[in-house]
Amino acid sequence: MDQKDIENLRQDYSAASLNETDVDANPMRQFDKWFNEAINARVHEPNAMTLATATNDGRPSARIVLLKGFSDDGFKFYTNYLSRKGKEIAKNPLGALIFFWGDMERQIRIEGTIEKLDKHYSEKYFHSRPKLSQIGAMASPQSQEISGRQDLEERMAKLEAEYAETEVPKPSYWGGYVLKPRLIEFWQGRRSRLHDRIVYKKTDNKAWKIVRLAP
Repeated sequence: MDQKDIENLRQDYSAASLNETDVDANPMRQFDKWFNEAINARVHEPNAMTLATATNDGRPSARIVLLKGFSDDGFKFYTNYLSRKGKEIAKNPLGALIFFWGDMERQIRIEGTIEKLDKHYSEKYFHSRPKLSQIGAMASPQSQEISGRQDLEERMAKLEAEYAETEVPKPSYWGGYVLKPRLIEFWQGRRSRLHDRIVYKKTDNKAWKIVRLAP
């Protein structure tokens, strides 16, 4: 593609606006409002979010994961503890999330600290998944180098046969995390790139302060 064509790719946003007087005093209730609006608008996979982590010496990495719950405690997701992200979280628990719902011209950016969920929640969610997804979590040594696709499929077939008639045990290396937010930014696209950016910052007394940022 010609570089000039890339430079000229742009979209003027006009779907909605966002003001300090419109948002809820609690960012999790505001997130719940926007999340439900994304579901009602039939956004494709509204729970898909970018998770950014970093090594303890600051080398960042990012990938898409799926939100599996949220509350005043934070935002929950599940993965392999021995994956790259799991190893990075173990050494540096600071992380960030981004939701982007292009059809609604909205983005939510979240920063905070990541902690493991209690084993009870991981067990409960693991066994709520389709059985093949459970087996897939056992079959895949996530983020590790493998010899080829065939190796992965052979692992899967062997485990399918092994657990054909029995419950699949949750692997010790698989489970949940919660990102506990200290900053949540709600971004609404506006005309002429004068976007609305409303930010919630957690203060030292654990209250939320609402501010507007320049786009």
